[in-house]
Amino acid sequence: MTAVPINQIICGDNVETLRTLPDACVDLVVTSPPYDNLRTYGGHSWDFEGVAQQLWRIIKPGGVVVWVVNDATIDGSETGTSFRQALRFMEIGFRLHDTMIWNKTGFTAVGSLQVRYAPVFEFMFVLSKGDVKAFNPIKDRVVLNSDDRQFRTIRQRDGTTKQLSHKPKPSVSGAMGIRYAIWDVPNPGVSGNLHPAVFPEALARDHILSWSNEGDIVLDPFSGSGTTAKMAKLMGRQFIGIEINPEYCEIAAERLRQGVLF
Repeated sequence: MTAVPINQIICGDNVETLRTLPDACVDLVVTSPPYDNLRTYGGHSWDFEGVAQQLWRIIKPGGVVVWVVNDATIDGSETGTSFRQALRFMEIGFRLHDTMIWNKTGFTAVGSLQVRYAPVFEFMFVLSKGDVKAFNPIKDRVVLNSDDRQFRTIRQRDGTTKQLSHKPKPSVSGAMGIRYAIWDVPNPGVSGNLHPAVFPEALARDHILSWSNEGDIVLDPFSGSGTTAKMAKLMGRQFIGIEINPEYCEIAAERLRQGVLF
């Protein structure tokens, strides 16, 4: 049986590298692929179909793929590539377990705002291979019970329905609820020559905490400067990073050696 190359940044084509991994060997994938050729990332192209098929093969039953993606606007119209990718994952066999939004707080929108609202978010498709085996919900939402009435509907004799509200529970000071599916995370932008689209550390960290357990293997097939690998290591997981650009591979390796996030 082929050994799993854990705790490594592998420099090479992601489809070819994924083909060398054993079946069902990865617990979680957290990645953000280049979308719609908005950036060349050193002039390298990539094969969506090949990546998607290989992710289905190497993910464990109950494992999760977090696919962070967005669309370009071409000739006045959004491409819809993100939706087509999500639907293709489902055709392959993945479940669309959760559709989440990364709200880029502090983000300055570029382009014309004369005909549409500012695009300040990205989709985070959470895809699962069967029932999700790990869910460790982050509880950082302040619960205001005094504003949280519960409602139920009853059917009356004349066939109409009536909505009844129940008295809210007393407010609990400091009570925290599970975070909702829209995550407010600052966009780091471009940091020197680190990478043209740096993946936020908090975003990678929170998905890793949510959809995996300590000791699990976390993969990023578009590793870039190694943020997913770095956060997996800090959160007590094992990691595999795949990146075709040698410059980014070296940056990622240096970050892992230093033990410092930047």
